Amino acid sequence: MLAVAKITAKGQTTIPQDVRVALQVTPGDLIAWEVGTNGTATVRRVQPMDVEYLRAVEGTLGEWASAADEEAYRGL
Repeated sequence: MLAVAKITAKGQTTIPQDVRVALQVTPGDLIAWEVGTNGTATVRRVQPMDVEYLRAVEGTLGEWASAADEEAYRGL
C-alpha cells in the first residue's frame, strides 16, 4: 500500500485512513517510528507495555553503536 501525506510547518501530518485501518489505530493510540540508515521509516502500533520496554532498553542500545562494532557485525 502506498499512501502520501503532507507535512505541515509544525512537522505534523494526518495518517491516511487506509493506513489507520491497516495499523488498527484509533485516536489516543501510540505509534512508534523506526528510521533505517537507508532513509526509510517504519511505523507500527505499540501497546503501552511496548513503550515502557522501549524506554527501558533505549539507553543500553548505544553501547554497540561504535564504528568498530558496525564493522565487526556488518555481515550478520
